Amino acid sequence: MPNLQLEYYSGSDLYSDGDIEDVILDIVKESKDFTEILRTTDSWPILYHLTPMRLNLIEWYDFNPNGNLLEIGGGCGAFSGYFSKKLRDVSVVELSRRRAEIIMNRHSQCGNMDIYVGNFFDIKFNKKYDYITLIGVLEYAGKFTPTDQPYLDFLKNVKSLLNEGGKLIVAIENKFGLKYFAGAGEDHTGRMFDSIEGYPLDASVSTFGRVELEELILSAGFSETEFYYPVPDYKIPKTIYSDNYLPDVCNLGYLYSPNYDNERDLLFSEKDAMSEIIKNNNFKFFANSFLVEAKL
Repeated sequence: MPNLQLEYYSGSDLYSDGDIEDVILDIVKESKDFTEILRTTDSWPILYHLTPMRLNLIEWYDFNPNGNLLEIGGGCGAFSGYFSKKLRDVSVVELSRRRAEIIMNRHSQCGNMDIYVGNFFDIKFNKKYDYITLIGVLEYAGKFTPTDQPYLDFLKNVKSLLNEGGKLIVAIENKFGLKYFAGAGEDHTGRMFDSIEGYPLDASVSTFGRVELEELILSAGFSETEFYYPVPDYKIPKTIYSDNYLPDVCNLGYLYSPNYDNERDLLFSEKDAMSEIIKNNNFKFFANSFLVEAKL
């Protein structure tokens, strides 16, 4: 059974998908096989948190089995159990006690896992890590890091917890993703064109373009980055491209990008537009998501 650490828990859950998480908690208490519920559900949170397709993002990655890993923002444990199987030991940070309980019950067989409940900025760790993951987390640093430069300071704090030779893995939306030009609402605010315009109404959540994301990571003290491009996005990816293997018009593999939890407009054919973008060598700028490996 994972070890639940409540020393840094404030007593209130600061991030949640709502009461549907009680349903998810009941599901993971009753079963470890979600096949039937995923086949019949029309709930986006249930699909998002429980589908094994999310592992497409990271299953190919060559982890050192003797290494350890810190997962910041464990959510409902979509990756936590996999990390536990692939590495010597795993620490998970989660803002919500309810989500932490979902992780603990979902991965009850993982005795090499510690789950810290609380804000990462408040937690005092007694060791460093070979890997740290930020999957859908960096964009919220502006909301949960109490400094004047929250994104930079958050990454510097993360860097301080890496062993020599350690690696940071970041998954995040591209603020200039083609789906946003084509009519999809911004993933966090729901507003059309919000990230393209630089979040004029709310600066507490922010995604980044490729250039500014790389500059941010390097400014935090990392020495180099390697970019990958999950398609259609990092949430439920079907294909992972890299700078060494970019798509061409014959292997693009998707028609359009869904707004999973909302209806969306479709202002033009994403497939046709992306084909023209690829012909002009601009896929990296318009990719919907980034997966980044950063090295010290």
